[in-house]
Amino acid sequence: MGRAKPAAAEGSITGADFLQLDIGEAPPGGLADWLTEQLRRAVADGRLPVGTRLPATRVLAGELRVSRGVVTEAYRRLIEDGQAAGRGRGGTVVLAAPVSAEPAAPEPQPAVFVGEPGLDVLDSLRTIPARIDLSPGVPDLAAFPRAAWLRAERKVLDGLSPAAFGYGDPRGAPAFRDAVANWLARNRGIRVRPDEVIVVAGVAQALALLAQVLRDKGIGEIAVEDPGSLGARRHLESWGMATTPVPVDDGGVVVSRLNAPAVLLTPAHQFPTGVVLDGQRRRELLSWAESGGLIIEDDYDAEHRYDRPPVPALRSMLAERVCYAGSVSKLLAPALRVGWLVVPRRYFRETVAAKRDTDLGNAVLPQLVLAELMTSGELERQLRLLRRRHQRRRDAMIAALRRFLPEATVHGAAAGLHLMVTFGPEMSDVDVAEAALSRGVKVQPLSWHRQLPGPPGLVLGYAARSAGEIEEGIEVLGALMR
Repeated sequence: MGRAKPAAAEGSITGADFLQLDIGEAPPGGLADWLTEQLRRAVADGRLPVGTRLPATRVLAGELRVSRGVVTEAYRRLIEDGQAAGRGRGGTVVLAAPVSAEPAAPEPQPAVFVGEPGLDVLDSLRTIPARIDLSPGVPDLAAFPRAAWLRAERKVLDGLSPAAFGYGDPRGAPAFRDAVANWLARNRGIRVRPDEVIVVAGVAQALALLAQVLRDKGIGEIAVEDPGSLGARRHLESWGMATTPVPVDDGGVVVSRLNAPAVLLTPAHQFPTGVVLDGQRRRELLSWAESGGLIIEDDYDAEHRYDRPPVPALRSMLAERVCYAGSVSKLLAPALRVGWLVVPRRYFRETVAAKRDTDLGNAVLPQLVLAELMTSGELERQLRLLRRRHQRRRDAMIAALRRFLPEATVHGAAAGLHLMVTFGPEMSDVDVAEAALSRGVKVQPLSWHRQLPGPPGLVLGYAARSAGEIEEGIEVLGALMR
């Protein structure tokens, strides 16, 4: 009676192909030395991770066409070096990579506060560890609704047909576009059909797609708010757009200074000042758009408001002159990379084509999970929870600023995820930010977000930090500025 061969243990390597071993490279008379060195390299560089079960000596010897004693000798040397252990019938298992005689030198931190800030400066700043990170633009990530997400994901997977795992519509999953259309109607007063919604990988991709489409239409300049988002400005510039600064004051963007064919705005809660585009400026802006101007509306953290009623989106007032972009980055987490874009009809086909050419469409499963969270009411419950948590942290930051930085002027407290503070011109906000980082507190200098002259200041995120961390971080800033 024949015997079935036992299955290979999980995590084991069953032959030489995994390491691409070529016995022809071995020197004559030094097979054991050569094989030992090859195995040591594989352990050191991670091709043989800790816990891996090596091939049986008989198997590896047969594949390499060497004597079994060569493989046994190589394994013995690994065991003597502490890199592997013999487990009897369990085989030979990798234990650890060799310890380097000299510890690796730490990678030098990028000099983010030197010179003109480029597109990568925010990426570089994010990679630098800090004890207290007060960077703006991030919600309370610890409050991500993991249990609700898992429930929604299970429900979605239970109902998916095999065909749903194929390539989807580059505009996005129909169920998610339907959920977004209803979400925008309920929360932003925007009436849009689901087939007009284009799902994108966040607002950054929305800007990239629009830059490509507008450039092909002969538009090579987009005005931007000043101060305004450094990231958005550099992103547009990377796609060949000129970015003309337009000043922002207490009423929002100064429409009378607009002289470009298109403008990028954050009218519901301007970044970084926090001002809301007032009624008079809205009327001026809509008149400007009706005369031929194009508005790109980044609905930046419009959902997070505390001390004021909501303001309608510009898209709800003049649909055919406004490109509207939003995302779940400030609702749930930037890591999801899911957003939506609604464009005037004359740009729709070209924008969909640009999206298709870029990535064939967003991943479908996260869209379906988000659709379930939106339609079930879970996302609105999450938003109500976040508003309460964020408001407490905003209040903690304002109290700390009054205590430790009473000379600073606070802006944009009624909504959002950050505050802007300004101070006297005798102090450099870049120097303050650099000194703060050396003491473990990460902030952004306001001058990074300016093209036009203006008072120095800092942009301080509060949503992702505890009240105690906020107070400690502001105390450090206060000590530096004194």
